[in-house]
Amino acid sequence: MHALLTYGFIQRAFLAGVFIAVACAVLGLFLILRKDAMIGHGLAHIAFAGVALGLFLNILPLAAALAVAVAAAVAIVKLKDRAGLYGDTAIGIFSSLGLAVGILLASMARGFNVELMSYLFGDILAIEPLEVGLAIGLAAAVLLAVRMNYAKLLFMTFDRESARAAGVKVGRLDMLLMVLTAVTIVLGMKVVGILLVAALIVIPAAAGLQVASSFRAAVRASTAVAVVSVGAGLGLSLALNIPASAAIVILCFLAFALFSLGKRGRGLSARSK
Repeated sequence: MHALLTYGFIQRAFLAGVFIAVACAVLGLFLILRKDAMIGHGLAHIAFAGVALGLFLNILPLAAALAVAVAAAVAIVKLKDRAGLYGDTAIGIFSSLGLAVGILLASMARGFNVELMSYLFGDILAIEPLEVGLAIGLAAAVLLAVRMNYAKLLFMTFDRESARAAGVKVGRLDMLLMVLTAVTIVLGMKVVGILLVAALIVIPAAAGLQVASSFRAAVRASTAVAVVSVGAGLGLSLALNIPASAAIVILCFLAFALFSLGKRGRGLSARSK
């Protein structure tokens, strides 16, 4: 493994994967506790339209997906507020539209099917230096935004009405959280692909919540699960010649299952005393 880490493409994959994993784990905690875990799936479908548009127009797919996903995130919040729709309804509308637009663009162009597949299923070992720079920069920006608004986001997550009464601008924080999720979804596409990126947001966070006694402890646990899963998934991919995206998500699930069983075992032990 030490010898493999001397290769540039593996170093790029590991570096980008770690930063993206941390961003996914932190945001996932807020989304799960707000009961918004399915936002990831909806924004992933929208990002698919952005990737297809970027390939169709011959521009950087990551940039096109980022622009489309962020614009859709803003539109979802606006639609939910102005039309009086529940969040999942607005997400369902835009995710269906995004998937339809992506399929339409893919059918209109014939030359980018292979590249499109790499975004659908992930290809972290083929990540380019420019994409690594974008991933690190954007992931750092996401974490910085969460850090700067940490107390308000935490307050709103656990008691939205009290936060509003205390003067917290919950509407702006809703918008911020949605935009940060859109950015993180786009970043995760190269790691595990559009079809599995929501899992990288939800599963490590869910695993961390199984063993944590506080929110900060959950942040540490979920981050550890995400980072270890990415690193070990890359190692398994190289050793066994299997898709890195599948290995990463399966390892995340195994951690969740292990933590859940451990929590259940501690509960049974406590009741037996």
